[in-house]
Amino acid sequence: MNAIEEKAINTIRFLAVDAVEKANSGHPGLPMGGAAMAYTLWSAFLKHCPEAPDWPDRDRFVLSAGHGSMLLYALLHLFGYGLPMEEIKNFRQWGSKTPGHPEYGHTPGVETTTGPLGQGFANAVGMAIAERRLAAEFNREGYPLINHHTYVYTGDGCMMEGVTSEAASLAGHLKLGKLICLYDDNQITIDGSTDLAFTEDTGKRFEAYGWQVLNVEEGNRVELLSEAISEAKQEESRPSLIMVRTKIGYGSPNKQGTSDVHGAPLGGEEVALTRKNLGWPAEPAFHVPPEVSGHFAKLRESLTARKVEWDAFFDDYRTEYPEMAEQWDSWFSGKVPENLAEDPRLWQFDDKALATRELSGQIMQVLAEYLPNMIGGSADLNSSTKTYLKGFDDFQADNPSGSNINFGVREHAMGAIMSGLSLHGGLRPFGSTFLVFFDYMKPSVRLGSMMQLPVTYIYTHDSVAVGEDGPTHQPIEHLANLRSIPHLHVLRPADGVETSAAWLHILQRRCGPCALILTRQKLPQLPGSGRGALKGGYVISAEKGGKPDLILIASGSEVNPALQAQQELQDQGRSVRVVSMVCRELFLAQDEAYREEVLPSETDCRLVVEAALPMGWEGIAGPKGAIVGIDDFGASAPGDVVLEKRGICAANIINRAEEILNAS
Repeated sequence: MNAIEEKAINTIRFLAVDAVEKANSGHPGLPMGGAAMAYTLWSAFLKHCPEAPDWPDRDRFVLSAGHGSMLLYALLHLFGYGLPMEEIKNFRQWGSKTPGHPEYGHTPGVETTTGPLGQGFANAVGMAIAERRLAAEFNREGYPLINHHTYVYTGDGCMMEGVTSEAASLAGHLKLGKLICLYDDNQITIDGSTDLAFTEDTGKRFEAYGWQVLNVEEGNRVELLSEAISEAKQEESRPSLIMVRTKIGYGSPNKQGTSDVHGAPLGGEEVALTRKNLGWPAEPAFHVPPEVSGHFAKLRESLTARKVEWDAFFDDYRTEYPEMAEQWDSWFSGKVPENLAEDPRLWQFDDKALATRELSGQIMQVLAEYLPNMIGGSADLNSSTKTYLKGFDDFQADNPSGSNINFGVREHAMGAIMSGLSLHGGLRPFGSTFLVFFDYMKPSVRLGSMMQLPVTYIYTHDSVAVGEDGPTHQPIEHLANLRSIPHLHVLRPADGVETSAAWLHILQRRCGPCALILTRQKLPQLPGSGRGALKGGYVISAEKGGKPDLILIASGSEVNPALQAQQELQDQGRSVRVVSMVCRELFLAQDEAYREEVLPSETDCRLVVEAALPMGWEGIAGPKGAIVGIDDFGASAPGDVVLEKRGICAANIINRAEEILNAS
């Protein structure tokens, strides 16, 4: 490397060292060891524009090893992403733009929230899929509108996580040639050497997945790194893994190559020794040499020029292909066609009893006509979850125009890939599996909710009514778990009309994900169901005269037995209201007047009914109310038998209702 490159790389190192030292918290080892790798990529290969961080055709850079966040923050600062030195100095402090791990939407230039290892890798696979799909849709001869790479920076920890294996396997199958992984192979984890638990041949594993594997034996050799990245970019039919041998904490005389430098400040004495060892000025901290600032300014000018060229290129495309440009605007806007909500196929259902998974499947075919940028699939369960988009083909290596992704039995990767698809922009991702298997994808759902991504998780087989498959396949605590996640809307419709309303809310919501909870068992189309479901909860069957003595509140498949119980209680002279609570989060977000209208405070006799753990319903039930739920696992038997044995039936609802009314 030349002198200016060495100074630039050391600037990255010491910005990280000084920020961690000032915060007295953080991970200096990765930025010190990986600075040359990151600098080489960002300065010579990465297509990006600091003035337009949301440029659709930019290369994506994902720091999957999110604990090394100061590596990314140093780059963003030096390249002029609006991250001033004051923010670098406020690393890990309240209100700063430099949190402990990168957060999407919080810091300009951060492509995704990372920290839980392996998540970023799987996000990157989703981004690469999105690039391939959009290129197939919009590129025309002479107009490669979408033509970029996705780079992901991983460490040994990412390589150990199962989500990485799942996502890498799928990426190899799909031959995502524009996905390049830079593997910081420093052979150190928190507890010590990777020899403690990780002695596999990672390169051979990835070769078996269908990846090209390249090796760089010296992670500080810019010329070797450049050769490897160039070779990876030339490979079009396989994703590439570049295994870079680095030294964690490079330059630290006493801590380099040890776990001591992974997750703790170097300490004042070691910082001084490291500065001396690398020929860096002893003072001041957070030093950026003027020549380094000038060097990055020149790099920034060339990057901006590329974006200006693309803008002119897109203007020509708009002239040549006005209809395609209009479609581009539609796909990237996230807007829902105004006439979609009035399509009669969303509101008119015959009297035939159907599972809400089947109803949702029918509805999705209608939605895809209006929104052809819907993309997704299932974890090998299309025949069960009913999420296959007919007429839209499978997305495969030889057919990138397809919209149906076969995720395989990879729930965890599916969730993270969905986030990557959404983060890329231009697509509306969904993914489906059985509700009980939400357990496998919880980390991905949590991060998707943290980023407030408009993705759709479709969970079928939603209760003990699954029946004979038994307790391993019968969700109990899962609804409470999902509802505990901030920003996630959990929708559990009771029939066709409510399922359509749920889908409309999902499509119109752009500030967070939704989980659509659907039945395996058939349900009747209910009298009284309607668009009130768009407010989360509504009166599906009013009381007869006066104020209600009792309010029955139910979701999904339990609305029908609640209506049956209402009829018998009213035959006994009781005034009973039934509220369908399709989405508790959405209902609670309504104004106080509406909530009071649906659940009048003067009626404190309330009974909530749901075939799941009762946790979380206490606020709706109120201090004098009760909850009919399930606080034990299910059993292997016909579904209606399990429901009855667990008390989810009209008879038990009536008994509990009478107890409440008699006690009032």
